[in-house]
Amino acid sequence: MGPVILVRPRSFPRWPALLGVAILFGSALGGLLLAPSARGAAPSTTPVSGTIDGPSALGATLKSNYTVTAHGGYAEAANGTFVGIYGYNATLSGPNTTDALVAPSSGVLTNGSVVLSVTAPSTLQTLTLYVLVTSSYQGQNISTNLTKTISIVEPFRVNATLLVSASTSVGPFNLTIDLDGAPVGSVAVPVLTAGSSYPISFAYVDVDLSPGWHTFSISVSQLHGLVTFQGGLEQYSQAFYVTGPPPDETTWYLAGGLAFVGAIFIWMTRVGARRRGRAKK
Repeated sequence: MGPVILVRPRSFPRWPALLGVAILFGSALGGLLLAPSARGAAPSTTPVSGTIDGPSALGATLKSNYTVTAHGGYAEAANGTFVGIYGYNATLSGPNTTDALVAPSSGVLTNGSVVLSVTAPSTLQTLTLYVLVTSSYQGQNISTNLTKTISIVEPFRVNATLLVSASTSVGPFNLTIDLDGAPVGSVAVPVLTAGSSYPISFAYVDVDLSPGWHTFSISVSQLHGLVTFQGGLEQYSQAFYVTGPPPDETTWYLAGGLAFVGAIFIWMTRVGARRRGRAKK
């Protein structure tokens, strides 16, 4: 038997295989990391829209809150989650906005919402609240202009003076304001020192309040004589009158016009009959 010759298998470099595995692993990891962002990005064709919720009538010099909400655009994903930013700029427009104010006038909508404070001017007029909302994500922007019409009206007011009859300080406390026996608001009263007086004022807006007499009433009976109104009274009331709309005289004008036309027609008919009678003679 001849000599046995052992042939060693030829070895191949390992780095190409390791490189391939690394590439596959890196691709898979990159896909996992990028997938949420890709899924979360809103399509560029999604419109941005929103609303402004708040009272349509605001008393002169009074303040009220308006809630602005927005959705859509680049800042919102197709599944409804927020992935970007909603920025806004708010302005007031009207015949006289010298002493009108909206705050904050610019900023960001948190989770698609922000509350704005609007202070009405002293002039009775119609204002428009404009809010420009911009939906942004990764350098892409799309905007829309939201509007709210606000009528500035004269509010109904009640004023009174509190007197502290106690020998010590009293308060703080809240006073409930009733209108025709139903609560419509409250006034926060701070700590009052012994023997002091404190003026309170409350303004109320209701454009649908029926014509006729109405009464504000306030009670401090829960303070058991520690605080009273002038004259030592525990109840205070103030009446006011709401005028109705001017009468609609359209029907009377129409009836008068028809009566006039009828009278002319009768007169012309009689005149025509007389002329025809003379012609026959």
